Amino acid sequence: MTTFFDRTLRLQPLSYERLPPARAGDLAYERFCTPKLSSRRSADHTVLTERARFHLRHAQWIEVPTTEGPVQAYVFEPDGPDRAGSERGSVLIAHGWTSEASFMAVFAEQLRRAGFRVVAFDQPAHGRSARERASLIDCSRALLQVAEALGPIRFAVAHSMGGLALLLAGEGGPPMARAYPFERYVLVSMPNKFGAITREFADELSLQPAAARAYEQRLARIAHRPIAEFTGARLLAATGRPALVMHARDDTEVGFYHAEEIVAQCPTARLKAFDGLGHRNILFAPPVIRAAMSYLSAV
Repeated sequence: MTTFFDRTLRLQPLSYERLPPARAGDLAYERFCTPKLSSRRSADHTVLTERARFHLRHAQWIEVPTTEGPVQAYVFEPDGPDRAGSERGSVLIAHGWTSEASFMAVFAEQLRRAGFRVVAFDQPAHGRSARERASLIDCSRALLQVAEALGPIRFAVAHSMGGLALLLAGEGGPPMARAYPFERYVLVSMPNKFGAITREFADELSLQPAAARAYEQRLARIAHRPIAEFTGARLLAATGRPALVMHARDDTEVGFYHAEEIVAQCPTARLKAFDGLGHRNILFAPPVIRAAMSYLSAV
């Protein structure tokens, strides 16, 4: 059933200007946490999803109960003699906002063929997992519980906003209950400053300054830290683990400068840049996948 609140979420951007700041901020927060309403979702998302799910055919489908609702996970067992228990270990894959596990299944398939066990999953409010809305914190909590349920996990690969959710679980500070001890990370097209993402969204909705502050304050409350301090670089540094940061110079959704900032602030991170792959095609590019496999295999 469509509620009044759901209908209000679909207001045109200029409509937010006529609302009291606190109300506009609350609505902006709810809209931000609703992936299906995101302007980042392409018009042909459904068609692309149906095609991408073909690549899940080699996975074992497992529903994982979490505090954020049932989460659909996909386990790819490795090829070769290590099939019963890969010596290379398991890799957790975390997709980005508005996406789902199937869009990273090519990554999973290649890692499987290289001898890794791979665990992918649909974030809450994405793909076949439960809920219509979810915050980045909800996704981090679900990620932690999937890793614990289907682990042990040695490594993790994440795309875009999935990287922030992943690093929050790896750091383990409030509001997380604990940290997961991933050994190393591969971070693809990940934003550094969460505040840059929230500001872009506020501008997209034409939020007035007071409404934008109310919206960001709500995000800060659930994150247990100021938005200005919620950065990939801080989270990665807190884990104390190494990372390969891969980013396309022509990424128009998450600018290349995000990757440069992360690597500049984290001595354990190394940057590998690509050209002509944008924000999404980077997930299907053989050189990118080979670089990830080489990095994870070097341990």
